[in-house]
Amino acid sequence: MFHIKTYNQIAQEGLNRFEPSEYALNASEQADAWVIRSHDVHEAEIPPYLLAIARAGAGVNNLPLERLARQGVVVFHTPGANANAVKELVLASMLLSVRPILQGVRWVNEHTFNSQTLLDRAMEDEKRKFVGAELRGKKVGIVGLGAIGSALASDLIQLGVDVVGYDPHLSVDGAWNVSKQVKRARHVSELLADIDLLSIHMPLTADTRGIIDASWFNQMKPRTTVLNFARGELVNDSDLLDALDGNVETYITDFPKQQLLGHPRIVAFPHLGASTKESEVNCAVQAVDTLKSYLETGNIRHSANFPDTELPYIGKRRLAVLHLNVPNMVGQIASRLAENGINIDNMVNRSRGDVAYTLIDIDNHQNEKLSVHTLYEIEGVMRVREF
Repeated sequence: MFHIKTYNQIAQEGLNRFEPSEYALNASEQADAWVIRSHDVHEAEIPPYLLAIARAGAGVNNLPLERLARQGVVVFHTPGANANAVKELVLASMLLSVRPILQGVRWVNEHTFNSQTLLDRAMEDEKRKFVGAELRGKKVGIVGLGAIGSALASDLIQLGVDVVGYDPHLSVDGAWNVSKQVKRARHVSELLADIDLLSIHMPLTADTRGIIDASWFNQMKPRTTVLNFARGELVNDSDLLDALDGNVETYITDFPKQQLLGHPRIVAFPHLGASTKESEVNCAVQAVDTLKSYLETGNIRHSANFPDTELPYIGKRRLAVLHLNVPNMVGQIASRLAENGINIDNMVNRSRGDVAYTLIDIDNHQNEKLSVHTLYEIEGVMRVREF
């Protein structure tokens, strides 16, 4: 029986995937795994028995990934599960940027008239102030062609928009999801100089923090709209405020910042990107499914701090070893098993930065009792699990 502790409100459709015969929810403080959304783990004490944390969402800013990795705690997240929700909000924001729809609605609701005739006359006089443009025919640059960026590009093309994409880290699998009609920019400068709207969908890392600064804004043509539905910290706020007096016409973001509030050409949403019922369900289901797979088979998919590692589970006895990524680690593990008369049937090893993960299937005909203690004697081994 695995014990699971939940934090925040997790969609019941996801929690229902924990079979009551195999999993107990919030029945014990000594949980094998946590399922969270916004719960901040940075200051939390991580118990030694905790195996994994699954976050029902794509971002992992509320998790100390490196510290958890060094304690042998695998962190799962749900990239792509909220992609459609975010994409739809970006599309809506683009339409609001070219058409002064909100301004027109505000005008109607702020005025009263004594008759329908006076209202009709006033609308005819005032609606000229709310003449906008059409999204069709515009050129949109998308930086980051992952699940959200690629889906956004496809929908924009269907609307008659000219799309240019830039993603230096696009994987082969990811490339399959990008429409052939998306023009490829080989450098971000190729994209910035000739677009009407820029949509940001890149991850926040140490290298990308504050990357969208004056060097980007100065390359844009006048009256460019910038949309940031990735992370607020990607943008240098001081340079953005200067750019709003220059090339940037409007900045639309899902990440309000105190120093940006109240600016007439900044539209900030209260972090609504994934706030749909469908997205919450998708994230919960994906988080639970990946967590269950790890707990039951040792397979890792969609981890934020360990390499994705999968070995088909066919019922053989299995060892899962989380360890540092150092030379000869696999050799040491194999030697220790051989010294104890354990024969390896199948094995896979993957690394990610300073950490690595090794899955080992053991021949079923061997009856030797497996002991993980001998593997813990190897320097750099953080956790060993038996299946």
